[in-house]
Parts: sequence; C-alpha cells; structure tokens
Amino acid sequence: MKRITTPISDEEISSLKLGDQISISGVMFTGRDAALPQLVKLINEGKLDFDIEGTAIMHTAVSDAGIAPTTSNKEEIESTIPFLSENGVKIHIGKGMLHDETVEALKENNSIFVITPPVAALLTSKVLEKECVAFESEGMEAMYRLKVENIPGIVAVIGGKSI
Repeated sequence: MKRITTPISDEEISSLKLGDQISISGVMFTGRDAALPQLVKLINEGKLDFDIEGTAIMHTAVSDAGIAPTTSNKEEIESTIPFLSENGVKIHIGKGMLHDETVEALKENNSIFVITPPVAALLTSKVLEKECVAFESEGMEAMYRLKVENIPGIVAVIGGKSI
C-alpha cells in the first residue's frame, strides 16, 4: 500500500499507477451534489477563502452517522471534477464509473479518481478532526475540511485509463 499525505504534488501523482492501493492522510475536503457546484461558483467569483491546491475531495456528506462515498457520476458531482482538477484538486474520491470526458480531463490536469469502500464505520474511524468551511446552510451536505489518517482507496482513474 502506498501512503499519501496531502497536499500532494504533481510528481507524487505521476508516480501512481492504475490499481494502486493507497492510504490517504492529511487534510481533505468533502462535497457532493449541493456543495460542489457552489464551490465552482466561489472559485469563478474569486471568493474561495481556503486553499484547494494539491488536495483531495471526497464525494460524501458529513453526518453524525459518519462519512461514506456517494456516486461520483451524478451530474452535479461529475460536472465539477474537470474544473476542480484544473484549479488544484489532485484526488477525487468516490464510487462508480466516470465518463470518458472526465477521465480525459483528469489526465490533462494530472489528477486522479480514487474509489474507496462505502463502509461508513471504517471511513469515519479515520477522521481525526472536522470543520465546516462552506455552505453551512446545506446541513450534512455542507463542505467540510477533514483531518484524516489512512483513508483507504484504489486508484481507479489515472493517465487517461480507468479500471
């Protein structure tokens, strides 16, 4: 298993291969249907007040029940992946297959898509700290900054290839 700590560099991304088992530690953000389109809008308006360069975004909500990935190819989520990759996000974490256009956009921006087991108890046990950083009115679909240790995953999309 390859250990990754965010923020991650382009060189570290380039060292990964399709199918690599990884463990992610450091800071990651959360976002799904409600938050990610709003995040894109904040970036476009120059109003983002936290750094996403080299970060990971897990497609999940945050609730008292924990975290677990949602399906990443929902329009509201997948449509944001190319833009967020272009603007610094290096790792997108979720589940499901991505469209060919998204796979190509990840390649162009040296970003990856990682699948992780949808096991809330396991993933939640890896969260050391959480803080709402944007869109608090969205409730559990607000955007959170998580400090995590050893979130497991498998590189599912890299370099224009998909599992």
